[in-house]
Amino acid sequence: MSRGDDFDEFVRGSATRLLRTAVLLTGDRAAAEDLVQEMFERVYVKWRRIHGSPEPYARKTLANLSANRWRSKSRKPEVALADHHDQGAPDGSDEYAVRDGLLAALQELPPRQRAVIVLRFYEDMTEAQTAEALNCSLGTVKSQTSRGLDRLRLITEPALLEGLR
Repeated sequence: MSRGDDFDEFVRGSATRLLRTAVLLTGDRAAAEDLVQEMFERVYVKWRRIHGSPEPYARKTLANLSANRWRSKSRKPEVALADHHDQGAPDGSDEYAVRDGLLAALQELPPRQRAVIVLRFYEDMTEAQTAEALNCSLGTVKSQTSRGLDRLRLITEPALLEGLR
């Protein structure tokens, strides 16, 4: 197989999964698509130098690109998912309601906490992998995870209690 064939196979096999991660990181489908496109461009440039599975390198690149978005002081705040077409169609299903509530709550987090929570629990990365991906210390990952989970609990528990009434 040629270099291009291997890369094409990687894109076909991972694009959907990486796009979902990017949507969680950015809160906006269009921004997520741009992020994934830029990530694939960077992975392609390094393709011959990536040893083993390219997916960890791609996730790290995606996390770094996302982190760069919120590091820039000139960026506008991320747009909540509820304002866009990515929300689930209301069909009365409890699963959709919980999913939508969690996605909305995730968008309430500051960008760094959101990135840490997405990488740790959606991408199932270790604390060390998350610290490396976000170019921060292990202590920062631990504190941001703790604060992010505490904030998610504060946001989601009142809504869950209201749903029980």
